[in-house]
Amino acid sequence: MPDHDSAASRRPQRTKTRAEERVDELDASPAALAAQLDEVRAEKDAAQAKADEYLSALQRERAEFQNFRRRTSEERERELGLAGVDLISKVLNLADDFDRAIETRPASLKDDAWAEGVAAIDRKLRLLLESEGVTAITAAPGTAFDPRDHEAVVSVPGTGRPEGVIVDEIRRGYRLRNRVLRPALVAVAAAGDATPPVN
Repeated sequence: MPDHDSAASRRPQRTKTRAEERVDELDASPAALAAQLDEVRAEKDAAQAKADEYLSALQRERAEFQNFRRRTSEERERELGLAGVDLISKVLNLADDFDRAIETRPASLKDDAWAEGVAAIDRKLRLLLESEGVTAITAAPGTAFDPRDHEAVVSVPGTGRPEGVIVDEIRRGYRLRNRVLRPALVAVAAAGDATPPVN
């Protein structure tokens, strides 16, 4: 009868696969698994902290970039506005020339087609200025003087108006949206001989 131990020893020994070797190497004890779990949790916490740090940095950079874009846009608008103000100021001088030409038009040219053409050009110029946000400052006779909108260049005695009331507009004033481009030049009533206004 053959001996099984000797037969097993004579049989070539099968080598273990890599997977089998890994299984043998694994330590599945609860203490080892708990240690590995703690290690994985620590790695996860470190990765989460790093991700939070990156997210925070990204949010700061994004906020700084948005602030930069807003400031740049505001500066660009301001610079364009300044360039526009310079051009509008030059056009206002042209508008003053039209005012003088139309105001001093001889009566003989009242119905003249050429004179009406000049008046039409003046109206187009006024519409262009309005489309850009330019409006005339009110400085009609009888209006109260306002140093923010008006510049008094002469004080007129004997007008019968209270002191500081506008008697005449010498040159139109204009504002661009809420900003005074140039104040209206006005003549105001002098103190002394005014009669109280009738209401």
